[in-house]
Amino acid sequence: MKILIFNWQDLSHPLAGGAEVHLHETYSRIANMGHDVTLFCSSYDGAKPTDESNGIKIIRQGGRFLFNYVVMQKYFSTFKNQKFDLIVDDVNKIPFCTPAYVAEPVLGELHHLLGTSVFKEAVFPLASYVYLAERASLPLYRKIHFMIHSPSTVTEVNANGFSPERVHYVPYGMNHSLFRQTGIEKSSVPLIGALGRLKKYKSFDHLLEAFVIVKKIVPDSKLVIVGDGDDKPRLMELTNTLGLKESVTFTGFVSEAEKVQWLNRMHVAVNTSAKEGWGLTAIEANACGTTTVSSNVQGLRDAVIDGETGLLYEYGDREQLAEKIILSLRDTNLRERLTSNALKRSKEFDWQIGAEKTMEVIEQVTRKMK
Repeated sequence: MKILIFNWQDLSHPLAGGAEVHLHETYSRIANMGHDVTLFCSSYDGAKPTDESNGIKIIRQGGRFLFNYVVMQKYFSTFKNQKFDLIVDDVNKIPFCTPAYVAEPVLGELHHLLGTSVFKEAVFPLASYVYLAERASLPLYRKIHFMIHSPSTVTEVNANGFSPERVHYVPYGMNHSLFRQTGIEKSSVPLIGALGRLKKYKSFDHLLEAFVIVKKIVPDSKLVIVGDGDDKPRLMELTNTLGLKESVTFTGFVSEAEKVQWLNRMHVAVNTSAKEGWGLTAIEANACGTTTVSSNVQGLRDAVIDGETGLLYEYGDREQLAEKIILSLRDTNLRERLTSNALKRSKEFDWQIGAEKTMEVIEQVTRKMK
């Protein structure tokens, strides 16, 4: 089968996140099954216009902010005549609205709707543009089939008028050959960690403010924030303002191998995001033998079973966040129980199974649309 994917970024993009990890892990396996997979995405400084990654052909064109217009132009100038069997529209940020102009069968890929959470990230005029573009596109996207990857997002799209018969749930996976216990010992001091792109909606500032409380009870504790992003300068300034400079480490961008090392060293990993499609970083931490404290929001509450594999707190409540972190650090029996359960549960997620289920959906949808 010949498959074309539209997505804003590929995995090599400096701002790539969980959506790009899912795309690469899933469709590289589909390519290895013998299917022809092409990804069209935006470019970035230093990127090659064409590339290949684990069987996926990558074409990069256009900038980050106007890529949705580039997609339409490129479809009519090039892709329309290349006889693809299916086009996968990864709906993220500003929608491509492919059902309005694409002749081939279209399958949507959705991790979560941005909704009002975009106002936590972007300035008002831009946030309003993204919000309104997403809202305006929903009637168009209700006409096609979608793959959804977390129970929370299934509930969300159904609440937004999507037909349950057109919504296909395919769970996320995990790269167990990479994310695993490596034998590296836990840090000699209580180590709290957080991973991800440093974006405002991820709310790393909540963690820094909660860490002030944690330090009063566990004075030798340290915090490491693993990742990079455009919110880093603000977060570093806040760290200095709170008097935490000697206790907080910002690693910047790290390789996947370095990420695994940090996850193995941590005593607890924290996710403070306002909304997620899924808690991939929580499951990655679990696979490395580390329990988590996460906000009780869409996506994360699917990845973390409160009191069994980790602890949930109410988003925005810094005092409760600090309380749950302190509990995780000081109650060794609780932490070991949560970690053991989390490690077992992480083994339930596998990218190969996800890729096979994705192909089942693709074959089902293309049969219906022919």
